[in-house]
Amino acid sequence: MQYKTNGTCSQLIDFEVEGEIIKSVAFTGGCNGNLKGISTLVSGMKVDDAIAKLKGIKCGYKNTSCPDQLACALEQYKELQVEKYGNDSI
Repeated sequence: MQYKTNGTCSQLIDFEVEGEIIKSVAFTGGCNGNLKGISTLVSGMKVDDAIAKLKGIKCGYKNTSCPDQLACALEQYKELQVEKYGNDSI
């Protein structure tokens, strides 16, 4: 899935989820080393656990951050899964 970020230096987040496990994450733009680290840390993590850890993180004076945007992307993914498969899909 691809998510267009809002309010961050990164422009896009590409990610893959299998079941409820994050398989891969790749950011386009942003702080390369930090975002590779975040991607590595969340790979293998449950979607809900990643959202809980990343949601609400701010970057400096901004109201969001790349980790927060990843949480938003994962929330959107979950919403789409519910629409597609119903409440029991996640």
